[in-house]
Amino acid sequence: MRLRTLSLVLCLPLAACSWGIKLDSGGEKVRTAWNGDVGGCREAGKVTVSVLDHVGPMDRNGIKVRDELEVMARNEAASLGADTIKPLGDPRDGEQSWGAYHCGRGDTNNRAPMRVEQKNADGSTETFPVKN
Repeated sequence: MRLRTLSLVLCLPLAACSWGIKLDSGGEKVRTAWNGDVGGCREAGKVTVSVLDHVGPMDRNGIKVRDELEVMARNEAASLGADTIKPLGDPRDGEQSWGAYHCGRGDTNNRAPMRVEQKNADGSTETFPVKN
């Protein structure tokens, strides 16, 4: 019984790590240029975001960390008036920098492919790359 309680106490913080990171209404309008094609865009700034990449001695799931960094970058880029972001490098120690760009709403021919998003029952968002 003690072992079960101890396990529950240790695992609970891991489950709670992403509860507060949600894509807001501004972030929903920002796309991610995974292929880096922002040639026809105007630079709006740089966004650096960070999340916990480990809890105590335990590392968090790398995909989950990357997804949370993207969500936070999209939310922040919206506050700069940007409609597109692209990663400027890989995440390091739970931190990642992103370029924020304004590419325009009507220019869909010159835009990089978007990622498909799926809303979960709990309101969180999962992203999946779209294959050409």
